[in-house]
Amino acid sequence: MNDDFLFADDQFDDEVVATVGSWKVLIVDDEPEVHAVTKLALSDFTFQDRTLEFISAYSGEEGKELIIKHPDAAIILLDVVMETDDAGLQVAKFIREEAKNQKIRIILRTGQPGQAPERQVIVNFDINDYKSKTELTAQKLFTVVMSSLRAYRDIIALEHSRQGLKKIIEASANIFSIHSMDQFIDGVLQQLTSVLGCGEEKAMYVTNSLMVNCTESEHQQNLRVIAAQGDFENTVGKSVNDVLEDELRLAFEEAITNKSIVYHGDYLVAYCSSRFSSNSILYISGLPTNVGVDEKVLIEMFAQNVQIAYENVQLQIELEDTQRELVYRLGEAVEQCSTETGNHVRRVANISHMLASKSGLSVSDAELVKNAAPLHDIGKVGIPEHILHKAGKLDPDEWQMMQTHAQVGYKILEGSNRNIIKAGAIIAKEHHENWDGTGYPDGKSGEDIHVFARIVALADVYDALRHKRCYKEQWEPEETHKFIMEQSGKKFDPKLVSILMDSAAELEQLMNLYPD
Repeated sequence: MNDDFLFADDQFDDEVVATVGSWKVLIVDDEPEVHAVTKLALSDFTFQDRTLEFISAYSGEEGKELIIKHPDAAIILLDVVMETDDAGLQVAKFIREEAKNQKIRIILRTGQPGQAPERQVIVNFDINDYKSKTELTAQKLFTVVMSSLRAYRDIIALEHSRQGLKKIIEASANIFSIHSMDQFIDGVLQQLTSVLGCGEEKAMYVTNSLMVNCTESEHQQNLRVIAAQGDFENTVGKSVNDVLEDELRLAFEEAITNKSIVYHGDYLVAYCSSRFSSNSILYISGLPTNVGVDEKVLIEMFAQNVQIAYENVQLQIELEDTQRELVYRLGEAVEQCSTETGNHVRRVANISHMLASKSGLSVSDAELVKNAAPLHDIGKVGIPEHILHKAGKLDPDEWQMMQTHAQVGYKILEGSNRNIIKAGAIIAKEHHENWDGTGYPDGKSGEDIHVFARIVALADVYDALRHKRCYKEQWEPEETHKFIMEQSGKKFDPKLVSILMDSAAELEQLMNLYPD
């Protein structure tokens, strides 16, 4: 071995530096002395307060095993000639092509340069440096390791940025898919935690509805909590002045004044601006204490998307509430023109939702049945009032006319692309079909009748029997239950009847929720 490689003339600094963590360096060489002097020469090496962790292998095959076992290694010091003349070159090829490790820096070292000419090796193999052992003094080794670690650090930083941007995109998509204010703050925290890898989660999201018109001294007076978690769980609707301590109030004011994100200790206060509605403030605690520049960039991007997502949730809720109210009002208007009361449609909707949920329908389908149920008798707008309000039994012609309301209702609602209206059309048409096939308008039976219609049919009859009408008196619960059981397998789906009978206590609560 060349004496120059023993670094006898190099000077070493005895200063002790406090370190945190280490960089993994793989040494793959069949000469034990090379391992020993390499570790000696780099024994006091530190980079960004991290020392070197040396891991040794003495053959190309052992080197391949180390690459698989330590994918987070930063550098490999790789001999060319070991068990074969090109063992090191085969390891380098394995690293890039089979192990798919593009991050580790490969420093090829050889004591026989003629065996693997530098130009040929650099061209044909994806290595990062090529050194002859005869030229690799301690100082040159220090230099090549330092430059390689800097390159590795930058590659890792770029990869973290790429992963961070990917998480931002996924987080934004997830938040934009949320259509409930109850879920919104949970979604914000979950996704921001994913982006930053946070631990403790404790946050609240507040809005300033008069942000544009306020003076700086008045800002805090207009902030009210609209969603909260953790220690702030019970503060929704309260003024920030009644919720925050002095330190946090100052941080809020700073974020508002500078329209920025303020970091203090383990929390942040982010100002979220909007072009369309009131601006907002997002407060989150439990952050890592060493939030870096890259993470702060991700937080800023995320905060911008939070405001847009919040407005999206607001808009979605407003649209859904408006649609739901219109359906209820339309159903109530029809019922009030006939023999029913306005609250009949609300009770039917809630009973239908209960039956749908307990019968195994998805959450979305159960909600759809609830929202569409008020349209079940929409076809009665086409029935003459003297038939609708007749106190006695209908004659055959009147009964035939009454039966047409199912088809009329379907005609009114068919052709829509809106899920609620489409479900309403099905319910309007089929909710008078009977399980045994004796119903109308098409004489469908069993499961040929849409489950939405079977659910609403049972809910409709149950509620009608329990309340007074112009043609009948109110029935008691026992009498109603007896009739429903008698009609199981005839008029009604037996499975739904069983669910209804097992839910007597819940039914009574629904009956009392919207009394006539």
